[in-house]
Amino acid sequence: MVVGRVHQKARPKHSLGPLEKRREIYGWLFAMPWILGLLIFYAYPLISSIIYSFGDFNGFAVKNWIGFENYNKLIADDMFWTSVKNTLIYTLMAVPFNLVLGVALALLLNMRSRIQPLYRIAAFIPTLVPAVAVAIIWQWLLNAQYGIINEYIWRYFRAIGPAWFSSPIWAKPAMVVIVQWTIGGTVLTYLASLQDVPNVYYEAATIDGANYVQKTMRITFPLITPVVFFNIIMSMIAAVQQFVLPFTITNGEGKPANSMLFYAMLLYRNAFSYLNMGMANAMAWMMFVLIMGVTLFVYLTSSKWVYYMGE
Repeated sequence: MVVGRVHQKARPKHSLGPLEKRREIYGWLFAMPWILGLLIFYAYPLISSIIYSFGDFNGFAVKNWIGFENYNKLIADDMFWTSVKNTLIYTLMAVPFNLVLGVALALLLNMRSRIQPLYRIAAFIPTLVPAVAVAIIWQWLLNAQYGIINEYIWRYFRAIGPAWFSSPIWAKPAMVVIVQWTIGGTVLTYLASLQDVPNVYYEAATIDGANYVQKTMRITFPLITPVVFFNIIMSMIAAVQQFVLPFTITNGEGKPANSMLFYAMLLYRNAFSYLNMGMANAMAWMMFVLIMGVTLFVYLTSSKWVYYMGE
């Protein structure tokens, strides 16, 4: 006897029922504000800046399209290379100093003490101060004539203090000192990585007779290199984009002798002082390419000095 079968039309796997379709619509509706924000405030300005970098753009209209002329003018401009040199020198001073001081402070704050929380709070509090306020405070502290640093500390050792922001030689080192005052956020990341290092490694090293320095160099530092790698990249990006501190301290002039004219300051000057938005966009993309190249170089070399505990 042949048993008849009721053939039902199978629903395709990719089709959705009414409930699933409704949920999908709701999902798109809830995501739409973020998607629109991404397209309007990120994607559109990004694409526009590329286009405007090839035109004579004053911020309101493109007078004419000039191709790579903005880039050619920048390469031929002495002021452009002055800003590049200042930014490069500052970066080479600030990034290594930030690395050494950040790790050293994290090691100190990781030591057991009854008032350890107070030390950690004291290290982090300066990061809460706005950058403009930091610039004004340190501009007063490092004043060559009546600043507290020169008036009391240097004079206490019977020495004449540096001219700081009045000297082309001392201006950038003074900037490095100011930036280290707000290093609390970086120290916090190092401190978190230190506390992730397993104690069994230190116990084994102690049994083998290793001292504190040997433990630090052979155990601590290699195991926190992923965080070191991250902070090096972030410090380089921040150094190349340095703007608020030098702009506030020099009132946007970059004095003395243009020694404080950083790349971002010249970009701002072209955009809002000269209304040459096309050249400013060209500078922004040159900065992007530079940061991308340096980041890629550090990333490619990281396999030789960054160690991950899971590997």
